Amino acid sequence: MWFKNLQIFQLTSPWTIGTDELDDVLAKQGFQPCGSSDMQSQGWLPPRDNGGLVHTVNRQLLLRFGTEKKLLPASVINQFTKIKLAEIEEQQGYKPGKKQRKEVKEQVTDELLPRAFAVSSNTHVWIDPVHGWLVVDAASPAKTDDVFKWLLRSIPNLAPTSLRVVRSPGEAMTSWLELDEAPAGFTVDQDTELTSTGENKSTVRYVKHTLEADDIRRHIKAGKRCTKLALTWNDRISFVLTDTLAVKRMAALDILKENSPGNSMDDDERFDTDFALMTGELDGLLTSLVAALGGIEPAA
Repeated sequence: MWFKNLQIFQLTSPWTIGTDELDDVLAKQGFQPCGSSDMQSQGWLPPRDNGGLVHTVNRQLLLRFGTEKKLLPASVINQFTKIKLAEIEEQQGYKPGKKQRKEVKEQVTDELLPRAFAVSSNTHVWIDPVHGWLVVDAASPAKTDDVFKWLLRSIPNLAPTSLRVVRSPGEAMTSWLELDEAPAGFTVDQDTELTSTGENKSTVRYVKHTLEADDIRRHIKAGKRCTKLALTWNDRISFVLTDTLAVKRMAALDILKENSPGNSMDDDERFDTDFALMTGELDGLLTSLVAALGGIEPAA
C-alpha cells in the first residue's frame, strides 16, 4: 500500500508509547457506524481487516481513521420541509412563524436521516518513531485537521509540529526553475504552476508540457512565483511539491515496482512488504527534500 499525498509533521519528543498501549488508547475512540439519527461518525479502524488498530512493521506504525457520512442534501430537506409547512399552514389557517419553521425543519431532518445513504472514507497515518516523522495521507489541510483532532483526543501527550524548513518551498522551486537546475537527487518534470504575487493572483499552469527555461524566466521576471512543481526523486518516486510543503500525486516508479512483492506471498506478507518498502523510500525522500530546502529550521 502506498500513500498518494503527504501532509508532513515532526514528532517533537521521543516516542515512548508501546504498540499495545497505543492500541488501547485508540480503542477508546474506535469507529462506530452511524446510528439512525447520526449525520456523521468518525473513529479509528484497523489498517488490516481483523487486525489491531496499530499495524507495526520494522518499528513503523500505520493507523487508519474512518469517516462515515449520511448523504442528505439540503435541497431534499428543504423540499420535504416545504411540504410539511404547507400542511401545517392549511391545518392552522396561518403561516408558521420562524421558530415553528425551524422546529419543522429539524423534525424533517430527523425523519429523513434513517433513510439516508451513508458513504465511507479512510485516511491513513504513518508514524515513524525512529526518524520522527508523522505523515497523513490527505490531499487537503481540512481533512488533515480532522485527523489531528482525533489524534490529539486519543493521545493527549502527542505534540507534533508542521515540518519547518530553512528555505520556503515557493522560493526554492522558483529558483530551481529560474536557474533551470534541480537540487541533487531530483529532476524537474513537466507540470508546474506559477502564480502572480499581485492582487489579481493570475496563474499559469503547465501540464505535461516541456518547461522552456526562457518562458519560465519571463513569467518569473513578471512577478510570478512557483506554487506547484512536479519532481522525481532518484528515478524512484514522482510527486508534486506545493509551496505549503505538501506532497501530492505521489507515485512509485518502475524501479520500485520491480522490487514489489511477488505472487508467491499471501495478502498479509504482501501488505507488510509494501509498507516496509514505502516507509523506507519515504524516509529517504523526506530527508533529501529537507536537505534541498536548507535543512530543518532551528527551534526558536
